[in-house]
Amino acid sequence: MSSKPVLWFLFPFLFNLVVAAVAPFVVDGAQGVATAVGMGVVPLGAGSALLKGRKEGQHAA
Repeated sequence: MSSKPVLWFLFPFLFNLVVAAVAPFVVDGAQGVATAVGMGVVPLGAGSALLKGRKEGQHAA
C-alpha cells in the first residue's frame, strides 16, 4: 500500500477529505454542509474499499 502508484491514486481522495473538513468553515449554511457531505463520501468510500480489499487479499494468501 506504500508503493508510488497507490500513493498517487490516494492523493485525490485525501484532497477531497481535506476539502470536506474545511468546507463548513468557509462556505456558510446548508451549502457548506452539503459540500462537506458530498466531498466526504468519496474518500470514505474509497478508503473502506481499499481496506476491505486488503483484508480479503490477506485471507487468500
